[in-house]
Amino acid sequence: MDLDGKTLLLTGGSAGIGRELARQLKDKGAQVVLTGRNAERLDAMREEGFEVIEADLSNPQGVDALIARWGERALDVLINNAGQLVDHDFRKSKPDADAADNCIYANLNAPIRLTVGLIELLKARPQATIVNVTSGLAIAPAARTPVYCATKAALRFYTLGLREQLKDTNIQVIEALPPVVDTQMNDGNPMKKMPAEECARHILVAIERDRDEANIGLTKALRIAESLSPALAKGVTLRF
Repeated sequence: MDLDGKTLLLTGGSAGIGRELARQLKDKGAQVVLTGRNAERLDAMREEGFEVIEADLSNPQGVDALIARWGERALDVLINNAGQLVDHDFRKSKPDADAADNCIYANLNAPIRLTVGLIELLKARPQATIVNVTSGLAIAPAARTPVYCATKAALRFYTLGLREQLKDTNIQVIEALPPVVDTQMNDGNPMKKMPAEECARHILVAIERDRDEANIGLTKALRIAESLSPALAKGVTLRF
């Protein structure tokens, strides 16, 4: 897809991968509308020239409000990037069930609901794209974050099914699978982290080249390991 002049909705665009992706998309000539929850970060992105929408996507009301605010505006690309990571480790303490619910909604329900709510706008364009950002942990899980891993695996399977359903339409469905990226979400993670700017660049390339998947960084090796031996892949990631 040639992004020049295209209108994009990017969720979770005020920090981390989303912020870097917003900047790179803008450099390509795209009109980027981004969402976030932190007013200060949104103000900073507004100062960079972005249109921003404050939206909490961890509940139905927040998602429905975003869809309503978008209205009938043209939409060429929907990027479901917003996500939450929640510790859910019984080895440390009793997990917070409410935090788990919020994580599940933000990571899985919100992308599904946004897709349903905005798909007719995407169908109305000559060419359109949906990008769902999952994770390398959608392939094999980490023991300390099973809720996060479950949501990303579920979104991966949703994306695979959605792509099959839309294969004869104007809509390209892309899955981006980042490795561990140097963002606030991964503060304290001892693993080597990819810079957010580099991860965003790989997602951008996948959009421009109409690729079905962007297996980024160490996710490529994980995909190979999983294809050879699912038990081997799980044995590597479950330790983290």
